[in-house]
Amino acid sequence: MTTRSLQTVIPSTATSDGAGVKLRRSIGSRQGAWLDPFLMLDEFFSDNPADYLAGFPSHPHRGFETVTYMLDGHMLHEDHLGNRGDLQPGSVQWMTAGRGVIHSEMPQQAEGRMRGFQLWINLPASEKMKPASYRDIAPSEIPGVELAQGGRVKIIAGAIDIDGTRHVGPIHGLSTDPTYIDVSLPAGASFEQSIDSGYTVFVYPYEGSLQVGEKNLATQTVGVLGGGDRVSVSAAAEPARFILLAGKPLREPIVQYGPFVMNTRQEIEQAVRDYQSGALTR
Repeated sequence: MTTRSLQTVIPSTATSDGAGVKLRRSIGSRQGAWLDPFLMLDEFFSDNPADYLAGFPSHPHRGFETVTYMLDGHMLHEDHLGNRGDLQPGSVQWMTAGRGVIHSEMPQQAEGRMRGFQLWINLPASEKMKPASYRDIAPSEIPGVELAQGGRVKIIAGAIDIDGTRHVGPIHGLSTDPTYIDVSLPAGASFEQSIDSGYTVFVYPYEGSLQVGEKNLATQTVGVLGGGDRVSVSAAAEPARFILLAGKPLREPIVQYGPFVMNTRQEIEQAVRDYQSGALTR
């Protein structure tokens, strides 16, 4: 087996979105800064209500999937179809925007910590216009596995092998075959996992830092891993928490205009017309 090395580092940058929610964006921080099939990664984390209370009022999407993973806080998702997703600490919402959805994501707390991630995953051309759908995943549905060196892994999507046992997350069978895991390690402990050699893989430490081979990866930084079929990372001199994402590249043209991600400019123009006319959600 060949261990993947740290190939590229993408720092997260402070920005805001929605009605002024403060967050840090790494993947997708500029046009074209994608990691096929991943389009965007946002981390939101604040104890100050002024940073998040305005939330994300109603807005459209077409052509991709959004994954919201809450660590702390309470967020309510609602859409034009009447779906509601009540996101509590440890829960996940996996939304397939498909041909179109208009939804809002609004905080349900007036104080305290709001913390989590939103990930955008591209859809293949053949699935971009399928009906919108949701999966709300409670913390009890997400498998957690204790590691021999200490620490823990939560499996949100895909499957991993720990000590000869295969553990499967609640999301699987998608075209991009995503793996999405949240790993906690004590200081100095290591985590290893086999990943298909043809897949895109990155790690994002959000507490502490990681050692990838001989290189250190700082907190709130995406580390894109190079070729190989095995991932091996270690916590540095202090405990670390990180998410690991892997997925099958689509290798299709990407044209993005704000909340619309399609394959051609003509399809983007049609999405804008559909939104303006109300056809996006019909």
